[in-house]
Amino acid sequence: MRTVVLRPPGRGPFPLMVMSHGSTQSAERRRRMGLPEFASLARWFVRRGYVVALPQRPGHGLTGGRYLEDQNGCDEADFLAAGQRTADSIAAAVDYLAAQTFVRRRDIIVAGQSAGAWGSLALASRNPDGVRAVIAFAPGRGGRSYDRPDKNCAVEHLVAAARDYGGAARLPTLWLYAENDSYFSPSLSRRLAAAFRGAGGRVDYRLLPAFGSDGHFLVQAAAAEALWAPAVEEFLRGVR
Repeated sequence: MRTVVLRPPGRGPFPLMVMSHGSTQSAERRRRMGLPEFASLARWFVRRGYVVALPQRPGHGLTGGRYLEDQNGCDEADFLAAGQRTADSIAAAVDYLAAQTFVRRRDIIVAGQSAGAWGSLALASRNPDGVRAVIAFAPGRGGRSYDRPDKNCAVEHLVAAARDYGGAARLPTLWLYAENDSYFSPSLSRRLAAAFRGAGGRVDYRLLPAFGSDGHFLVQAAAAEALWAPAVEEFLRGVR
């Protein structure tokens, strides 16, 4: 996987934050995807002494190769398996980076946006060694069915998958959505968090104010830092 790595000054070892990008069912859009940036989020963590890694998963952009995360269409989408395949790639990045001398291997945060956040929650269900917590920005799959805002594929399948993940996950998780997310509405995001929590998962759910034309992409905008940063800082204090 092509991976951008940012490091604070010094030799370390430092805590690690691995941030995972979203995805799309369109092969052409995946092919055109640039390397993930999340510039504001990355700088925020580097300023706090973290190594930040931004891997580009197989089937996307410069990494290329076979797409491993297919959800199997819309009506009968398998969001459980799709998330676990995303988690496989995230786990590979975490394992590789945790072995580096500049990383504190038992002080790792896994984060993601959209499908990357969904895969991060799938990874939480494995309770991987060294990972302390998961931060999920707009987690989910199957949003904007056929590019229509506020239309979702197989909602009950998505809720059931969240319940499945929550039944196994014991890591603390922070879920951040915006009120104007056109992929996962507030009512749906609350259902997902409730299903995860109801099965035993640890959820800190935050519904942030509307941002821009579509809050689904809030974490990619520098101007949105003032919205998500207080919640992330508070959450991280609680998992130290």
